[in-house]
Amino acid sequence: MKAAVYYENGGPEVLRYEDVEDPTCRPKGILVRVEAISIEGGDVLNRFGGPLVTRPHIVGYQAAGEVIEVGELVTEFKVGDKVATCSPYGSHAELRSVPARAAWRIPDGFDVGKASVIPVAFGTADDCLFEFGRLQAGQTVLVQAGASGVGVAAIQLAKRAGARVLATASRDERLARLKPLGLDHGINYATSDVVTEVMRLTDNEGVDLVVDPVGGTTLESSMRSLGYRGRVSMVGGAGREPMTIDVSSLMGGNQVLQGVYLGAEINGARANDNIQRLINEAAAGEIEVLIDKTFPLSEAAAAHAYIESRQAVGRVLLIP
Repeated sequence: MKAAVYYENGGPEVLRYEDVEDPTCRPKGILVRVEAISIEGGDVLNRFGGPLVTRPHIVGYQAAGEVIEVGELVTEFKVGDKVATCSPYGSHAELRSVPARAAWRIPDGFDVGKASVIPVAFGTADDCLFEFGRLQAGQTVLVQAGASGVGVAAIQLAKRAGARVLATASRDERLARLKPLGLDHGINYATSDVVTEVMRLTDNEGVDLVVDPVGGTTLESSMRSLGYRGRVSMVGGAGREPMTIDVSSLMGGNQVLQGVYLGAEINGARANDNIQRLINEAAAGEIEVLIDKTFPLSEAAAAHAYIESRQAVGRVLLIP
């Protein structure tokens, strides 16, 4: 099969399009012919500095496509089913082998590309807001990096739950594209101080919850944007900055900084069922999946470079 691989960490230029050995189907797994690959923020970070578990390494969490082989112990899927999948690596390829528990059925007629986006981005956003963030109707949430995959999901899910939604992005035009999803107020972090704007928009009360997939200095602004008993759901390090944060300011406001990692629970019943629910809701038109741009798998390096240029709103797909 063809795959986008690399032999060393680095920038997008380390990616090569090569022939590699086909994966095999395991007894408790399925083999999927990939039709769409959702490039996750974690994929870019892993290419830049993550471990090379295989050599050559095929990076990537998420892909969706058609089941072409089913393991002897698998009963929940059959050949011909369309599924979205998630695994620690291996998405940037024409075929992928995953455990059956790491796959979700795509309803008939739903776009496979959109389905490929949902498990990590929407599952993570849902956990940040509700399972760990305890968001309630009438509260105010700040979504850092609102144009990211998690950001796009969090804006919609928070608005649907009755929250007031603020979000940051690097350009006014990116914020404008988020308005139809439920964004109440956008903050351009390139031209405005985020904390000052948050306090202005909340009459100096601060927000109840922040979803922060960036970390570093952005995490500092997230903490300073909190109101009394506010919570930060920290869910990533997209900013690639050291996490050297003074958390002493949290005490005075009885505030909470919590890490959220969907991967720790994604194979459990709660998270697994939650992701299937989100896929079904997207298929029913209840939530929207934004696909910013698609690239051929052979142009994975260009796709990664495009993501790092911070132009995208929503997800970028690779198509084998």
